[in-house]
Amino acid sequence: MRRALVARACFPPSERRTIEWLARQTPASVGRDETHWSRRSLAEAAEAYVGRISHTTVDDILQAADLHPEQMRYWKTVIWDEEAVARTTKILWYYERMESLWQRGEVIICADEKPNLQVLERAKPTQPMRPGQPERQEFEYIRHGTVNLLAGLITHTGRMWVECLERNDGEHFRPALRRLLHPYGWANRIHVILDPGPSHTSGDTLAFFEDLAPRVQVLWTPVDGSWLNQAESLLEAFSERYVLRGNWNSRELMIQHIIASRLAYNQHYACPFAWHWSVRAFQYWLNNTPGLIRCKT
Repeated sequence: MRRALVARACFPPSERRTIEWLARQTPASVGRDETHWSRRSLAEAAEAYVGRISHTTVDDILQAADLHPEQMRYWKTVIWDEEAVARTTKILWYYERMESLWQRGEVIICADEKPNLQVLERAKPTQPMRPGQPERQEFEYIRHGTVNLLAGLITHTGRMWVECLERNDGEHFRPALRRLLHPYGWANRIHVILDPGPSHTSGDTLAFFEDLAPRVQVLWTPVDGSWLNQAESLLEAFSERYVLRGNWNSRELMIQHIIASRLAYNQHYACPFAWHWSVRAFQYWLNNTPGLIRCKT
């Protein structure tokens, strides 16, 4: 016989644990067709275990347990082979010694692209914020092409360098990188951190790096390890302040805006990143985190 609906405050602890357990299962595992739980579907399924229960009680239980079946995040399984571990360790080693390397005349530069930024013009004027109502931006827009943004980060100072490429390929990347490196002709050595993307690892680009060696050394992030490149974080910070919610009626205007905004970013925000990952922290994480996939190359 089904139990009568109980007050939330006195729902038995053992049955709360049952609800929490059920919320961590997939609906398919208990014979339901939903791809994920809602409060109501979870309450319906829970009746087979705890008797009648309302979706509001289920909500209280989930909130107390900090369980959120309505949310989802993507993640990617990274296989930590010997090469990935070696690349990560090497980059972290250089980040740790950024100050001493600078004093020895060695510069660390991170470079990364943000390709295919859409140049969008809103079909109607944006309505400004007013009390009780946020800014309103027209949903419909007019496309004016795309912009390929290449950014460089001078890690010691946090200053930004930008250039907009006609195409996101090695042919346009190589001369742009040469322009990025040009002001540091005084440096004894330049360490460039890059991800192993196609424009960075094409045959012509690798030959380009060989011509610059040994004075210019490339530090490759591992596959799926672009988070090690501080220029990626720089691009996110720059885009958040100077690109997001922008409105341009031509590609040229967006490029002009980006170039001008680089000066504003360097004036108001540029500073070295507070980087907390060290070789020691990485090795500890690698050896003490369950579920990591490690293999030999």
